[in-house]
Amino acid sequence: MHRLEDLAAGLAALPPSLGPVRLIAVDGHAGSGKSTFAGRLAAALGGAPVLHLDDVATHGELFAWTGRLRAQVLEPLSAGRAAHWSPYDWVARRFGPERVLEPAPVVLMEGVGAGRRELRPYLAGLLWMETPRAESWGRGRRRDGAELSGFWDGWERAERAHFADDPSRPFADTLVRQRDTGYEWTSGAPATPGILGSVTQGHDLPRA
Repeated sequence: MHRLEDLAAGLAALPPSLGPVRLIAVDGHAGSGKSTFAGRLAAALGGAPVLHLDDVATHGELFAWTGRLRAQVLEPLSAGRAAHWSPYDWVARRFGPERVLEPAPVVLMEGVGAGRRELRPYLAGLLWMETPRAESWGRGRRRDGAELSGFWDGWERAERAHFADDPSRPFADTLVRQRDTGYEWTSGAPATPGILGSVTQGHDLPRA
């Protein structure tokens, strides 16, 4: 039985897509388990950095953040330089202290819209979390509690509009499904085994 390390090895063997960096996107609906999966994949990659798009988006720019991402992160990495960027504080509603993202061999970028058309030219690979929208949103609402129900109402409208105009799933190289015993993945082409195979991890994982 294959392990998550096998997927990591396949991604690490891809050609660089952003200067010296292989930028791998993990996209999917809000609440689909992207952050948990990206964290486990990063560990399998030996500690690859993860850029969370929740830290890039803001209340006023749920999806209109690509220009800032390009200037602060993508352009420096493409030149082999460290990126300097400031994460957004959703409680204080302002940008926090600056962070540094080094041009590692593999950088994971996870979040809703990670595979959008403006970013795909910079990607070495695009992974889509194959969790249905209703299930994902239900997870997210339960996770965040009733006090954020109003935010979720607005978010669902914004996400629905985003993917209607700019879907990521049709362009995914790999579809990732979470099972009780771990993750399995296939090629983005339905029912077609991918070059990375369809495998399940050999140890139990909690649901995201």
